[in-house]
Amino acid sequence: MLHEYRDIITHMKENNAANAHFLKIFDKHNALDDQITKVENGDIPMTDIELEGLKKEKLLLKDEAYAMIIDYKKTHNI
Repeated sequence: MLHEYRDIITHMKENNAANAHFLKIFDKHNALDDQITKVENGDIPMTDIELEGLKKEKLLLKDEAYAMIIDYKKTHNI
């Protein structure tokens, strides 16, 4: 997720700046990504509507994490 901000995410984690909420979002996003991949590969049965719901949830988490990263970047002049 947000590979172009990998350095900032690492900086956030190393400096304990990533609060529990960010880490929860990050982990949930990655779990959804894994689940979506398994569904798309046919490993997990799911309807198209259910899959669409997972993708929307993943996108919302990504948007929230992005906002937190940008805020961190601005406040720490990175």
